Amino acid sequence: EEIKRANPNVDIWLPGEGTKIILPKKFILPDAPRKGLVLNIAEYRMYYYPEVEKNQSDIVITYPISIGRIDWETPLGKTKVISKQKNPSWYPPVSIRAERAAAGGFLPNIVPPGPDNPLGDFAIRLDIPGYLIHGTNKPNGIGMRVTHGCVRMLPQNIETLYSMISVDNDVYIVNQPIKLGWDSGELLIEAHEILKDSLIDDELIDRNSNQMKAKILSYIFSELTERYIGITKNNKVRLDWDMALQVSLRAEGLPIAIGSTKIDSSELQGFNGT
Repeated sequence: EEIKRANPNVDIWLPGEGTKIILPKKFILPDAPRKGLVLNIAEYRMYYYPEVEKNQSDIVITYPISIGRIDWETPLGKTKVISKQKNPSWYPPVSIRAERAAAGGFLPNIVPPGPDNPLGDFAIRLDIPGYLIHGTNKPNGIGMRVTHGCVRMLPQNIETLYSMISVDNDVYIVNQPIKLGWDSGELLIEAHEILKDSLIDDELIDRNSNQMKAKILSYIFSELTERYIGITKNNKVRLDWDMALQVSLRAEGLPIAIGSTKIDSSELQGFNGT
């Protein structure tokens, strides 16, 4: 999904021989504590900050994830890891068993470890009742809204994270479709599609309608203003708001320069939100 968004003009089925493809390999860190685990559901990605020895450089490790569907949202806020389990059994809640039954299927009360277990081989339980970070037996769904609220990872990634993360590690779950960051005096923006439930709960409203477009613009301006104020407290910078808006609307997930500290303070321009 990240590659598709970064290459909007390339046919994913017939890209054509010799077509150059952009691989998104550079990320702006979310606006959250840089410790423990940070999950940014808006970009379907997590960031893990392992503890390092004194005088060693900080490290961040990032993995793609799947998140909850619109009707099974992944909750936001601070939590922590309360347990870890290898080869977990799955105990489907009544709501999921009822959903499967309504579709003509059947789920037992317990799904034992094995290839049919949707939790995969590793599970990390959060201090939010019923919510896990776990592997999957359907890796093609990573990077999509396909879960019942839990966070899925690729099998090889959850195995690595499982070996590193500890019980009681802090976990921060945020929803930040727009991120700002610094790189050698340049202010960068990285924008992702806004999750529909962040805008409006009424599924009957057409995403392409004027009403929805107005809500999207309002949300983007609000996010941009909040991120801009937060990141420029100690830096004078002129921000290209037109560029920032266009990048936010395209939502291609690539860091783009939209400002610089290398200016005279008399050149600073304000933003009136219109």
